[in-house]
Amino acid sequence: MNSTLPAFKNSRAFPLYAFLGIALSLCSPAFTEEGGDSLRSRPNVLIIMADDCTYNDLPLYGGQNAKTPNIDRLATQGLTFNLAYLSEAMCQPCRAELYSGQYPMRNGCAWNHSASRPTVTSMPQHLKALGYRVGIAGKVHVKPRKAFPFVNVEGFDPNCVRNPTRKHNLNSVGEFISRAGDQPFCLVVALVEPHVPWVMGDASKYPPKKIKLPPNIADTPRTREDYGKYLAEITYMDGQVGEILGALDSSGKAAETLVLFTSEQGSQFPGCKWTNWDTGLHTALIARWPGTTPDGKRTDALVQYADILPTLLDAAGGNPGKQNYDGSSFLGVLAGKTQRHRSYVYGIHNNIPEGPAYPIRTVSDGKYRYIRNLLPNELYIEKHLMGMRGNGQLNNPYWSTWVRETWANAHTYKLVKRYMQRPAEQLYHTAADRYEMKNLAGLSDQAERLDRLRGELDRWMKAQSDPGAPVDTDKAIQAARKGRHLYGASPGRK
Repeated sequence: MNSTLPAFKNSRAFPLYAFLGIALSLCSPAFTEEGGDSLRSRPNVLIIMADDCTYNDLPLYGGQNAKTPNIDRLATQGLTFNLAYLSEAMCQPCRAELYSGQYPMRNGCAWNHSASRPTVTSMPQHLKALGYRVGIAGKVHVKPRKAFPFVNVEGFDPNCVRNPTRKHNLNSVGEFISRAGDQPFCLVVALVEPHVPWVMGDASKYPPKKIKLPPNIADTPRTREDYGKYLAEITYMDGQVGEILGALDSSGKAAETLVLFTSEQGSQFPGCKWTNWDTGLHTALIARWPGTTPDGKRTDALVQYADILPTLLDAAGGNPGKQNYDGSSFLGVLAGKTQRHRSYVYGIHNNIPEGPAYPIRTVSDGKYRYIRNLLPNELYIEKHLMGMRGNGQLNNPYWSTWVRETWANAHTYKLVKRYMQRPAEQLYHTAADRYEMKNLAGLSDQAERLDRLRGELDRWMKAQSDPGAPVDTDKAIQAARKGRHLYGASPGRK
């Protein structure tokens, strides 16, 4: 109706038509009491997830090695979040957070290879109630199905450790996106690269001697070789991103689709995945919504995976305030109306079943990070990164070269010790030390900041009914797998 109004500007009937146009717009799905002054009528949603990709290995975030032309192009067309986080640096918990809008202790998936509470409702239920078709292609890795009833869309490998990755096919994804009708879609394409094994892509494009290793990675020949394979998978993943976006373009629906790209948690190198360091919890996030997000801009607004579902609900005309989310909508950030969202982001790690108990909790204000290691007298061990397969083959051969080099290389020894033996408290000026190599916790001039972050972490843990170390037990995870969660606030409480 609004689009016809200019034709009546010089007419005596204009005031009447204008009044009718406004009245009708107030009754339309694009302008509702629940959604408020909504920016666009219900957008389609396309979420593309990488798997185990450390955010700052991408050129968009300062990476000096990988080539990602498609991701870089997407960033020129949308808004890049400098400070986006997830609350647990493992595949299953971070996806459960993304799809439920709830932190791990509240949705129930607080360990890898476990399960959320059967009473959880998630992205499929919440968007279906607003008229959406909600599907997922590729890696699902959340359970129980009752809590996450996505429509399965074929075409991308759901197995993240297959060697080689099954060849992808865009036919089903293209059909899901292009399907005729008025019903909007939400589709998650969950890729399995660059998760180990690093076997896809052309590693010859990344000669080991030319790779620039970050300071938290030990410099050994085998590490350089494996890092090159990992970088090749990033480029392979980037090619998939380009193909998916091409399918969206071919559908003719790109202009009415909110695209989100995210890198999930950090890679399977020490200090990244399975940790509460920044290189574990920090994720890449790009949002492109033509006509809403600014082109080629960046924001320092602090956001978390738990905020994404409330944002989608808000964009779709729903009311996220009526849901039991831990997160909140950052629709205003997408529209360029504000550069702020939340004051803190939070993190949790429970090591079982990936190794012996080693519970960790963290809070960050985007500039400083506080980490609390709840069992600091124990050794940190992660079986996938440090161990062997059933056939005696090392999961990650580079790790043994780190151990071998410790006697001769002081820096390598420091990195191994940093990974396996941690103090009770760590404080980092992440904004100036993005690999968090210098612990400030013992400095007198940091006492006030340390106390503030301690208090905020205590508050959050209490709100989540998180007792800390007792959560990281075999008894607790086994109960969760059976739908009997022993700890944490129920989904109906915040």
